[in-house]
Amino acid sequence: MEFKDILNLVKDDFAAVDACISANLQSRVPLVSEVGEYIVQSGGKRLRPLVSLLMARACGYTGSAHIDVAAIIEMLHTATLLHDDVVDESSLRRGRPTVNAHWGNATAVLVGDYLVSRAFQMIARLQRQAIFDIMSDGTCVIAEGEVLQLINQHDPDTTEARYLEVIYGKTAKMFEAAAECSASLTGDQWRAVSVTYARHLGAAFQIIDDVLDYTSSADVMGKNVGDDLAEGKPTLPLIRAMAVASANEADMVRNAIRTGGLDHLQEIIQLVQRCGALDYSLARAQAEAEAAVAAVACLPDTPHRAALQGLARLSVARNA
Repeated sequence: MEFKDILNLVKDDFAAVDACISANLQSRVPLVSEVGEYIVQSGGKRLRPLVSLLMARACGYTGSAHIDVAAIIEMLHTATLLHDDVVDESSLRRGRPTVNAHWGNATAVLVGDYLVSRAFQMIARLQRQAIFDIMSDGTCVIAEGEVLQLINQHDPDTTEARYLEVIYGKTAKMFEAAAECSASLTGDQWRAVSVTYARHLGAAFQIIDDVLDYTSSADVMGKNVGDDLAEGKPTLPLIRAMAVASANEADMVRNAIRTGGLDHLQEIIQLVQRCGALDYSLARAQAEAEAAVAAVACLPDTPHRAALQGLARLSVARNA
């Protein structure tokens, strides 16, 4: 199953999500609407709302509340991107200047705050306690994940376990919220299944993102190669490289993480490719993807279940 086939299953739902987001980005302050539209319409895979739409249909939901859920998820995710780019001092996302690079840090932070506030206003209108609980708990976990990443930043002693704790928080949790909110629309029967699926999918997606920082290009990724290293992030390829490389090579990586320096970027790229760190990371991502596939095997046998499984496998078979 190709990505276009998965999208085609929910194309009408996605059109409704786009309309919902546009309607809720309207503000009496023109800059809010302008910046909101800029980042929401700037492309990206939009996997989180896609997971939300697919999970609702796979669980047998036939109503329309999943449209609002998917829109809420995308708006909250967009807010985290705005804040992340300020924290990371990023200048490029999805091949375009970041909001902070274009309008400044203050605008990026404040518009991000607006998106969070608007999303919770939409949640309140749904009048579904389960969704409120899932999203309020989820956003706290996501914020904690970002703080954990900040603690690990520039720390070459970060373990694989600490790395996984960060990605389960800052990345996988939004996937979990997307899936569980939609599953909850049909009751509690499939909620645990949806959480397990999304947790593994999100982890697979983030690990591959970290691999691509050492295998892709700025044109393909839409962000600068070596950004993770420049930010001093000890991602899985680096953690594994330090574990298996020679003492001198490990010291080179450790110093780069400590300083956030790119003086040895090409050497480090060659090292993680040569020492098997990328293969190791890819295998971990594939294991997470297969765990996601297995998690939803108990759902009714429908094209939407097949699409969820296909999406998990595609998450590790990508170059951007």
